[in-house]
Amino acid sequence: MNQHLRHQPIPFIDTAAQRQRLGKSLDDAVARVLAHCQFLGGPEIIQLEAELAAYCGAKYAVSCSSGTDALLMVLMAQGIGPGDAVLCPSFTFCATGEAVALTGATPVFVDVLEETFNIDPASLRRGIATAKRLGLKPKAVIPVDLFGQSADHDAVAAIAGDEGLFVLDDAAQGFGASYKGRRIGTFGLATATSFYPAKPLGCFGDGGAILTDDAGLLERLRSVRAHGGGSDKYDNVRLGLTARLDTIQAAVLIEKLKIFDDEIAVRNAVAERYTAALADVVKVPRLAEGCTSVWAQYTIRLPKGVDRDTFAAALKAQGVPTAIYYPKSMHQQTAYRIFPSADGGLPVSEQLSADVISLPMHAYLDEPTQGRIIDVVRGAVAA
Repeated sequence: MNQHLRHQPIPFIDTAAQRQRLGKSLDDAVARVLAHCQFLGGPEIIQLEAELAAYCGAKYAVSCSSGTDALLMVLMAQGIGPGDAVLCPSFTFCATGEAVALTGATPVFVDVLEETFNIDPASLRRGIATAKRLGLKPKAVIPVDLFGQSADHDAVAAIAGDEGLFVLDDAAQGFGASYKGRRIGTFGLATATSFYPAKPLGCFGDGGAILTDDAGLLERLRSVRAHGGGSDKYDNVRLGLTARLDTIQAAVLIEKLKIFDDEIAVRNAVAERYTAALADVVKVPRLAEGCTSVWAQYTIRLPKGVDRDTFAAALKAQGVPTAIYYPKSMHQQTAYRIFPSADGGLPVSEQLSADVISLPMHAYLDEPTQGRIIDVVRGAVAA
Protein backbone atom coordinates (compact mmCIF):
# COMPACT_ATOMS: atom_id res chain seq x y z
CA MET A 1 0.00 0.00 0.00
CA ASN A 2 1.46 3.36 -0.92
CA GLN A 3 2.18 5.94 1.77
CA HIS A 4 -0.58 8.30 0.59
CA LEU A 5 -3.35 5.68 0.90
CA ARG A 6 -2.11 4.47 4.26
CA HIS A 7 -2.75 7.82 5.92
CA GLN A 8 -5.77 8.99 3.94
CA PRO A 9 -8.54 9.60 6.52
CA ILE A 10 -11.29 6.99 6.65
CA PRO A 11 -14.84 8.26 7.30
CA PHE A 12 -16.33 7.09 10.62
CA ILE A 13 -19.76 6.85 8.94
CA ASP A 14 -19.92 7.23 5.15
CA THR A 15 -23.16 9.03 4.35
CA ALA A 16 -21.64 10.26 1.07
CA ALA A 17 -21.20 6.71 -0.29
CA GLN A 18 -24.85 5.95 0.47
CA ARG A 19 -25.93 9.22 -1.16
CA GLN A 20 -23.98 8.22 -4.26
CA ARG A 21 -25.62 4.77 -4.35
CA LEU A 22 -29.14 6.21 -4.15
CA GLY A 23 -28.26 8.89 -6.70
CA LYS A 24 -31.13 10.08 -8.87
CA SER A 25 -33.83 8.31 -6.83
CA LEU A 26 -33.16 10.74 -3.96
CA ASP A 27 -33.07 13.74 -6.27
CA ASP A 28 -36.40 12.70 -7.78
CA ALA A 29 -37.98 12.10 -4.37
CA VAL A 30 -37.04 15.59 -3.16
CA ALA A 31 -38.10 17.11 -6.51
CA ARG A 32 -41.60 15.62 -6.10
CA VAL A 33 -41.97 17.44 -2.77
CA LEU A 34 -40.67 20.67 -4.29
CA ALA A 35 -43.28 20.25 -7.03
CA HIS A 36 -46.31 19.65 -4.78
CA CYS A 37 -45.16 22.13 -2.08
CA GLN A 38 -46.78 20.28 0.85
CA PHE A 39 -43.71 20.71 3.03
CA LEU A 40 -45.53 19.60 6.20
CA GLY A 41 -48.04 16.76 6.20
CA GLY A 42 -47.52 15.87 2.55
CA PRO A 43 -48.43 12.48 1.07
CA GLU A 44 -44.92 11.15 1.75
CA ILE A 45 -45.57 11.44 5.51
CA ILE A 46 -48.57 9.11 5.28
CA GLN A 47 -46.62 6.70 3.05
CA LEU A 48 -43.58 6.65 5.33
CA GLU A 49 -45.68 6.04 8.45
CA ALA A 50 -47.42 3.10 6.76
CA GLU A 51 -44.10 1.63 5.59
CA LEU A 52 -42.41 2.01 8.99
CA ALA A 53 -45.32 0.27 10.75
CA ALA A 54 -45.36 -2.54 8.15
CA TYR A 55 -41.58 -2.95 8.39
CA CYS A 56 -41.61 -3.84 12.07
CA GLY A 57 -45.11 -5.28 12.43
CA ALA A 58 -46.60 -2.46 14.51
CA LYS A 59 -50.16 -1.26 13.89
CA TYR A 60 -49.26 2.44 13.85
CA ALA A 61 -46.33 4.75 13.27
CA VAL A 62 -46.22 8.46 14.09
CA SER A 63 -43.39 10.37 12.46
CA CYS A 64 -41.86 13.27 14.36
CA SER A 65 -39.01 15.77 14.50
CA SER A 66 -36.36 13.75 16.40
CA GLY A 67 -35.72 10.69 18.51
CA THR A 68 -35.73 12.90 21.61
CA ASP A 69 -39.17 14.28 20.73
CA ALA A 70 -40.36 10.73 20.08
CA LEU A 71 -39.53 9.83 23.71
CA LEU A 72 -40.91 13.11 25.06
CA MET A 73 -44.18 12.82 23.09
CA VAL A 74 -44.93 9.38 24.56
CA LEU A 75 -44.22 10.56 28.11
CA MET A 76 -46.41 13.66 27.58
CA ALA A 77 -49.19 11.61 25.99
CA GLN A 78 -49.11 9.35 29.05
CA GLY A 79 -49.37 12.29 31.45
CA ILE A 80 -45.96 11.72 33.06
CA GLY A 81 -44.94 14.62 35.30
CA PRO A 82 -43.72 15.81 38.73
CA GLY A 83 -43.64 13.11 41.40
CA ASP A 84 -43.35 10.32 38.83
CA ALA A 85 -40.23 8.19 38.40
CA VAL A 86 -39.09 6.79 35.06
CA LEU A 87 -36.33 4.17 35.14
CA CYS A 88 -33.53 4.55 32.55
CA PRO A 89 -30.12 2.99 32.00
CA SER A 90 -27.30 5.42 32.77
CA PHE A 91 -25.00 4.17 30.00
CA THR A 92 -26.84 5.78 27.09
CA PHE A 93 -27.09 9.02 25.14
CA CYS A 94 -28.47 11.84 27.29
CA ALA A 95 -31.77 12.06 25.37
CA THR A 96 -33.12 9.02 27.25
CA GLY A 97 -33.04 10.77 30.63
CA GLU A 98 -33.47 14.25 29.18
CA ALA A 99 -36.96 13.50 27.86
CA VAL A 100 -37.99 12.35 31.35
CA ALA A 101 -36.56 15.43 33.09
CA LEU A 102 -38.27 17.76 30.58
CA THR A 103 -41.70 16.49 31.73
CA GLY A 104 -40.86 17.41 35.35
CA ALA A 105 -40.65 13.71 36.28
CA THR A 106 -37.53 12.17 37.85
CA PRO A 107 -35.25 9.90 35.85
CA VAL A 108 -33.92 7.16 38.11
CA PHE A 109 -30.71 5.73 36.67
CA VAL A 110 -30.02 2.00 36.66
CA ASP A 111 -27.01 -0.05 35.60
CA VAL A 112 -26.39 -2.07 32.45
CA LEU A 113 -25.04 -5.54 31.71
CA GLU A 114 -21.36 -5.74 30.85
CA GLU A 115 -21.88 -8.19 27.98
CA THR A 116 -24.58 -6.32 26.01
CA PHE A 117 -24.32 -2.71 27.31
CA ASN A 118 -28.11 -2.89 27.83
CA ILE A 119 -30.31 -2.47 30.92
CA ASP A 120 -29.60 -4.82 33.84
CA PRO A 121 -32.90 -6.33 35.11
CA ALA A 122 -31.52 -6.75 38.67
CA SER A 123 -30.49 -3.08 38.79
CA LEU A 124 -33.92 -2.14 37.37
CA ARG A 125 -35.61 -3.87 40.32
CA ARG A 126 -33.29 -2.03 42.72
CA GLY A 127 -34.02 1.26 40.96
CA ILE A 128 -37.76 0.79 41.40
CA ALA A 129 -37.21 0.18 45.12
CA THR A 130 -35.00 3.30 45.29
CA ALA A 131 -37.73 5.40 43.63
CA LYS A 132 -40.35 4.19 46.11
CA ARG A 133 -38.04 4.82 49.06
CA LEU A 134 -37.66 8.43 47.84
CA GLY A 135 -41.45 8.87 47.73
CA LEU A 136 -41.66 8.85 43.93
CA LYS A 137 -44.28 6.96 41.91
CA PRO A 138 -42.59 4.55 39.45
CA LYS A 139 -44.59 4.86 36.22
CA ALA A 140 -42.42 3.73 33.32
CA VAL A 141 -39.17 2.14 32.23
CA ILE A 142 -37.17 3.11 29.14
CA PRO A 143 -34.93 0.23 28.05
CA VAL A 144 -32.44 1.24 25.34
CA ASP A 145 -31.45 -0.97 22.38
CA LEU A 146 -27.91 0.36 22.57
CA PHE A 147 -25.45 0.35 19.65
CA GLY A 148 -28.02 -1.53 17.54
CA GLN A 149 -28.68 -4.59 19.74
CA SER A 150 -32.05 -5.25 21.36
CA ALA A 151 -32.38 -5.07 25.14
CA ASP A 152 -33.75 -8.11 27.00
CA HIS A 153 -37.39 -7.20 26.41
CA ASP A 154 -38.90 -10.28 28.11
CA ALA A 155 -37.04 -9.57 31.35
CA VAL A 156 -38.00 -5.87 31.24
CA ALA A 157 -41.65 -6.68 30.45
CA ALA A 158 -41.87 -9.12 33.37
CA ILE A 159 -40.60 -6.53 35.87
CA ALA A 160 -42.78 -3.79 34.37
CA GLY A 161 -45.81 -6.10 34.62
CA ASP A 162 -45.09 -6.90 38.28
CA GLU A 163 -44.76 -3.20 39.11
CA GLY A 164 -47.51 -1.73 36.92
CA LEU A 165 -45.11 0.28 34.72
CA PHE A 166 -45.46 0.93 31.01
CA VAL A 167 -42.47 0.23 28.76
CA LEU A 168 -41.18 2.84 26.31
CA ASP A 169 -38.49 1.22 24.16
CA ASP A 170 -35.72 3.64 23.15
CA ALA A 171 -34.76 2.16 19.77
CA ALA A 172 -32.96 5.30 18.53
CA GLN A 173 -30.01 3.02 17.65
CA GLY A 174 -31.88 -0.26 17.28
CA PHE A 175 -34.54 0.14 14.58
CA GLY A 176 -34.17 -2.81 12.19
CA ALA A 177 -32.83 -5.22 14.82
CA SER A 178 -34.83 -8.13 16.20
CA TYR A 179 -35.42 -9.89 19.52
CA LYS A 180 -36.36 -13.58 19.54
CA GLY A 181 -37.52 -13.42 15.93
CA ARG A 182 -39.56 -10.21 16.27
CA ARG A 183 -38.40 -6.91 14.87
CA ILE A 184 -38.01 -4.06 17.35
CA GLY A 185 -41.07 -1.81 17.27
CA THR A 186 -43.68 -3.96 18.98
CA PHE A 187 -42.26 -4.31 22.50
CA GLY A 188 -43.95 -2.42 25.33
CA LEU A 189 -46.52 0.33 24.97
CA ALA A 190 -44.47 2.25 22.41
CA THR A 191 -41.11 2.32 20.66
CA ALA A 192 -39.26 5.55 19.89
CA THR A 193 -36.62 5.77 17.16
CA SER A 194 -34.37 8.39 15.59
CA PHE A 195 -33.52 9.20 11.99
CA TYR A 196 -30.53 11.40 12.81
CA PRO A 197 -28.20 11.24 9.76
CA ALA A 198 -25.62 8.99 11.51
CA LYS A 199 -28.21 6.33 12.45
CA PRO A 200 -28.46 3.08 10.45
CA LEU A 201 -31.67 4.51 8.91
CA GLY A 202 -31.03 8.24 8.82
CA CYS A 203 -32.54 11.21 7.01
CA PHE A 204 -30.83 14.44 5.90
CA GLY A 205 -31.54 16.36 9.11
CA ASP A 206 -33.36 15.60 12.35
CA GLY A 207 -36.23 13.12 12.38
CA GLY A 208 -37.82 10.37 14.44
CA ALA A 209 -40.84 8.12 14.83
CA ILE A 210 -42.97 6.33 17.41
CA LEU A 211 -44.40 2.84 16.85
CA THR A 212 -47.36 1.52 18.83
CA ASP A 213 -50.33 -0.85 18.69
CA ASP A 214 -52.42 1.38 21.00
CA ALA A 215 -55.08 3.39 19.11
CA GLY A 216 -55.75 5.69 22.08
CA LEU A 217 -52.06 6.52 22.39
CA LEU A 218 -51.89 7.13 18.62
CA GLU A 219 -54.57 9.81 18.90
CA ARG A 220 -52.85 11.50 21.86
CA LEU A 221 -49.47 11.41 20.09
CA ARG A 222 -50.89 13.14 17.01
CA SER A 223 -52.33 15.80 19.30
CA VAL A 224 -49.06 16.30 21.23
CA ARG A 225 -47.12 16.49 17.94
CA ALA A 226 -49.08 19.60 16.91
CA HIS A 227 -49.38 21.79 20.03
CA GLY A 228 -51.88 19.52 21.82
CA GLY A 229 -54.69 20.32 19.39
CA GLY A 230 -58.12 18.73 19.66
CA SER A 231 -60.91 18.63 17.09
CA ASP A 232 -60.70 22.45 16.92
CA LYS A 233 -57.09 23.38 16.18
CA TYR A 234 -57.43 26.61 18.18
CA ASP A 235 -58.82 24.86 21.26
CA ASN A 236 -55.76 22.93 22.41
CA VAL A 237 -56.77 20.16 24.78
CA ARG A 238 -53.33 19.39 26.26
CA LEU A 239 -49.80 20.77 26.30
CA GLY A 240 -47.97 19.84 23.13
CA LEU A 241 -44.94 20.46 20.97
CA THR A 242 -44.03 21.45 17.43
CA ALA A 243 -42.71 18.01 16.64
CA ARG A 244 -43.66 17.27 13.04
CA LEU A 245 -41.36 15.57 10.54
CA ASP A 246 -41.10 17.60 7.34
CA THR A 247 -42.14 16.02 4.05
CA ILE A 248 -38.71 16.23 2.39
CA GLN A 249 -37.21 14.10 5.17
CA ALA A 250 -40.02 11.56 4.75
CA ALA A 251 -39.31 11.41 1.00
CA VAL A 252 -35.62 10.73 1.72
CA LEU A 253 -36.46 8.01 4.25
CA ILE A 254 -38.82 6.22 1.84
CA GLU A 255 -35.92 5.80 -0.59
CA LYS A 256 -33.46 4.74 2.12
CA LEU A 257 -35.90 2.17 3.53
CA LYS A 258 -35.74 0.34 0.17
CA ILE A 259 -32.05 -0.53 0.71
CA PHE A 260 -32.16 -0.80 4.52
CA ASP A 261 -32.24 -4.61 4.78
CA ASP A 262 -29.35 -4.88 2.34
CA GLU A 263 -27.36 -2.35 4.38
CA ILE A 264 -28.10 -4.25 7.62
CA ALA A 265 -26.72 -7.45 6.06
CA VAL A 266 -23.51 -5.65 5.06
CA ARG A 267 -23.18 -4.08 8.53
CA ASN A 268 -23.36 -7.58 10.01
CA ALA A 269 -20.65 -8.79 7.65
CA VAL A 270 -18.45 -5.84 8.68
CA ALA A 271 -19.07 -6.64 12.37
CA GLU A 272 -18.20 -10.31 11.83
CA ARG A 273 -14.90 -9.36 10.13
CA TYR A 274 -13.97 -7.07 13.03
CA THR A 275 -14.86 -9.73 15.59
CA ALA A 276 -12.87 -12.48 13.84
CA ALA A 277 -9.80 -10.25 13.49
CA LEU A 278 -9.80 -8.47 16.87
CA ALA A 279 -11.24 -10.89 19.46
CA ASP A 280 -7.76 -11.96 20.60
CA VAL A 281 -6.52 -8.41 21.35
CA VAL A 282 -9.55 -6.41 22.61
CA LYS A 283 -12.92 -7.22 24.16
CA VAL A 284 -15.30 -7.33 21.18
CA PRO A 285 -19.07 -6.80 21.41
CA ARG A 286 -21.22 -9.92 21.78
CA LEU A 287 -24.76 -10.59 20.65
CA ALA A 288 -27.10 -12.03 23.28
CA GLU A 289 -28.89 -15.25 22.34
CA GLY A 290 -31.97 -14.57 20.21
CA CYS A 291 -30.84 -11.03 19.36
CA THR A 292 -29.71 -9.46 16.11
CA SER A 293 -28.05 -6.05 15.78
CA VAL A 294 -28.03 -3.29 13.19
CA TRP A 295 -24.57 -2.32 14.49
CA ALA A 296 -25.25 1.39 14.94
CA GLN A 297 -21.79 1.29 16.54
CA TYR A 298 -19.05 -1.31 16.77
CA THR A 299 -17.82 -0.74 20.32
CA ILE A 300 -14.76 -2.47 21.74
CA ARG A 301 -13.27 -2.41 25.23
CA LEU A 302 -9.56 -1.92 25.64
CA PRO A 303 -7.53 -4.30 27.80
CA LYS A 304 -6.21 -3.08 31.14
CA GLY A 305 -3.02 -1.10 30.73
CA VAL A 306 -3.94 0.31 27.31
CA ASP A 307 -4.55 4.05 27.65
CA ARG A 308 -7.62 5.04 25.65
CA ASP A 309 -6.41 8.53 24.69
CA THR A 310 -3.05 7.19 23.51
CA PHE A 311 -4.83 4.43 21.55
CA ALA A 312 -7.20 6.95 19.88
CA ALA A 313 -4.30 9.26 19.02
CA ALA A 314 -2.34 6.38 17.47
CA LEU A 315 -5.32 5.49 15.25
CA LYS A 316 -5.93 9.12 14.31
CA ALA A 317 -2.30 9.49 13.23
CA GLN A 318 -2.91 6.64 10.75
CA GLY A 319 -6.13 8.22 9.43
CA VAL A 320 -8.48 5.98 11.45
CA PRO A 321 -11.18 7.88 13.37
CA THR A 322 -12.70 6.64 16.63
CA ALA A 323 -15.46 7.88 18.93
CA ILE A 324 -16.29 7.32 22.59
CA TYR A 325 -19.89 6.47 23.42
CA TYR A 326 -20.09 7.52 26.24
CA PRO A 327 -17.16 9.04 28.16
CA LYS A 328 -19.55 9.89 31.00
CA SER A 329 -22.64 7.88 31.87
CA MET A 330 -25.72 10.01 32.51
CA HIS A 331 -25.46 9.95 36.30
CA GLN A 332 -21.91 11.38 35.97
CA GLN A 333 -22.96 14.35 33.80
CA THR A 334 -23.31 17.85 35.22
CA ALA A 335 -27.02 18.32 34.46
CA TYR A 336 -28.04 14.86 35.69
CA ARG A 337 -26.06 14.40 38.91
CA ILE A 338 -29.04 15.74 40.87
CA PHE A 339 -31.17 12.71 39.94
CA PRO A 340 -31.17 9.43 41.89
CA SER A 341 -29.40 6.21 40.95
CA ALA A 342 -30.40 2.67 41.90
CA ASP A 343 -29.22 1.44 45.29
CA GLY A 344 -25.94 -0.42 44.91
CA GLY A 345 -24.57 2.16 42.48
CA LEU A 346 -23.83 1.84 38.77
CA PRO A 347 -20.35 0.25 38.66
CA VAL A 348 -20.71 -1.31 35.18
CA SER A 349 -21.80 1.97 33.56
CA GLU A 350 -18.83 3.73 35.18
CA GLN A 351 -16.37 1.05 34.05
CA LEU A 352 -17.71 1.07 30.47
CA SER A 353 -17.44 4.85 30.30
CA ALA A 354 -13.77 4.47 31.26
CA ASP A 355 -12.77 1.87 28.65
CA VAL A 356 -15.09 1.71 25.60
CA ILE A 357 -14.18 3.06 22.17
CA SER A 358 -15.99 2.70 18.83
CA LEU A 359 -14.48 1.92 15.43
CA PRO A 360 -15.71 3.03 11.98
CA MET A 361 -18.93 1.16 11.11
CA HIS A 362 -21.16 1.57 8.08
CA ALA A 363 -22.50 -0.40 5.11
CA TYR A 364 -19.88 1.00 2.70
CA LEU A 365 -16.76 -0.14 4.55
CA ASP A 366 -14.94 -2.28 1.99
CA GLU A 367 -12.62 -5.14 3.00
CA PRO A 368 -9.30 -3.44 2.13
CA THR A 369 -10.22 -0.33 4.16
CA GLN A 370 -11.43 -2.47 7.05
CA GLY A 371 -8.21 -4.49 6.85
CA ARG A 372 -6.27 -1.26 7.24
CA ILE A 373 -8.32 -0.34 10.35
CA ILE A 374 -7.76 -3.81 11.84
CA ASP A 375 -3.98 -3.62 11.28
CA VAL A 376 -3.81 -0.20 12.93
CA VAL A 377 -5.91 -1.35 15.93
CA ARG A 378 -3.76 -4.44 16.48
CA GLY A 379 -0.59 -2.33 16.20
CA ALA A 380 -1.86 0.28 18.66
CA VAL A 381 -2.85 -2.35 21.26
CA ALA A 382 0.53 -4.09 20.92
CA ALA A 383 2.37 -0.77 21.32
